Amino acid sequence: MGAKKGYLLFYVILVGASVAFLLIERLTGNEFLFHLAAIPLEVLIAVFVVERILDRREKREKRRRLISVSLTLFGSETSSFFMASFQAARSPCLSFLRIKSASLDELRKMREDANMIEYESPELMEAVAMEYVKTRHIWQMYMDRALAYDIEETYDNMISVLDFISHVEAFKRNNPDK
Repeated sequence: MGAKKGYLLFYVILVGASVAFLLIERLTGNEFLFHLAAIPLEVLIAVFVVERILDRREKREKRRRLISVSLTLFGSETSSFFMASFQAARSPCLSFLRIKSASLDELRKMREDANMIEYESPELMEAVAMEYVKTRHIWQMYMDRALAYDIEETYDNMISVLDFISHVEAFKRNNPDK
């Protein structure tokens, strides 16, 4: 919070300098002071732009680290989840080999196609749902890390996954033979 207060003080000083130059211009009539009043505002705009660029870069790096850490920590535990998901899907056709050998454009297409999954059968779809349940702790840890890294989109996605898992667990608890 201290750094934010320092920035706020800096912003107030810049705006104050511009206002001071405008007041002096008003009193003296010297138009050059209009130009001087613009300089602190230009600096302020530049600071905002640079801050936004740095924030985006930092979030991208945090997301990359989160994925890297997650793959390291949970890779072996999630392999059965991904295998069940790939085997159950009629469309799109997915496999580790296909993903590994795909170009960036092909990966983007696969990701887009994965928005609409068609399963081979309800039994295979249930197997995938149960793999989600088995890996609940992983989704929970992933959500915790997304929260710690301040990656809102990933956090929201993990909330949705955990909500789905809760529904599956409640259904199975209330309907053990279905």
